[in-house]
Amino acid sequence: MDQTLAPELKIQHFEGPMDLLYHLVEKNDIDIFDIPIATICEQYMAYLDAMKSLDMEIASEFLVMAASLVLIKTKMMLPGSKSGLDGEAEPDPREDLVVSLMRYKRCKLFAEELKVRREKYSGCRTRLPMTAKELGIKPVPVKQEFSTEEFDKAVDDVCARNVVRFADISAKITHILRKDKLSIRQKMKNLLKTITSKGKLFFSELFAGRGKDEDIKMEKIVSFLAILELVRSDSINVEQKRLFDDILIEKKRI
Repeated sequence: MDQTLAPELKIQHFEGPMDLLYHLVEKNDIDIFDIPIATICEQYMAYLDAMKSLDMEIASEFLVMAASLVLIKTKMMLPGSKSGLDGEAEPDPREDLVVSLMRYKRCKLFAEELKVRREKYSGCRTRLPMTAKELGIKPVPVKQEFSTEEFDKAVDDVCARNVVRFADISAKITHILRKDKLSIRQKMKNLLKTITSKGKLFFSELFAGRGKDEDIKMEKIVSFLAILELVRSDSINVEQKRLFDDILIEKKRI
């Protein structure tokens, strides 16, 4: 960093003291998290001294920033400024200044992006969407062609995929049932007997007060399959008003 470089810009070219400070940081390619406060303070004061006549209302803001820089510089030059009385490190005097510069940099970048977008899109105009009728366009109906051959082929493809999928599921269910020695046919008889005696009941009532969670889970699977078989054989009626609601089971009414 060239500390002997004399400032050439005038104070009127900056929107405020933070703008001038940000310019000095960018100009000297300084790490914003490690600002050499002495150098920045000298250059900042040089910009103010270069102005022979200043509007005091405008210059007062720049002078306040200059006083803040001198105060930070003084704190950093005092002996023992890096550690407190108890030996712990004190906050860096430049911390607030760095935070302010980061906020200003972010706002400046946003402002530049907005300026670019304004220049790019200022000539654009929007129009509300209109229907074809409002635009004077008469829609031409598309002729729907139905091919029985294509339909039959699609049905065959779906059936072939379902055969593979359900065959895999059936194999898994058979393995589970063999492992736990549970009979769907016996469960169907028990369920039909229970439903006949009570008239109707909820699916959750079949497992009230049962044993371990694993046993209940297997019991639910077998019972659900038994219910499906009973429904398929038109022996019972089932009803579920909403998704995930309890299933109401009742005997088939003749």
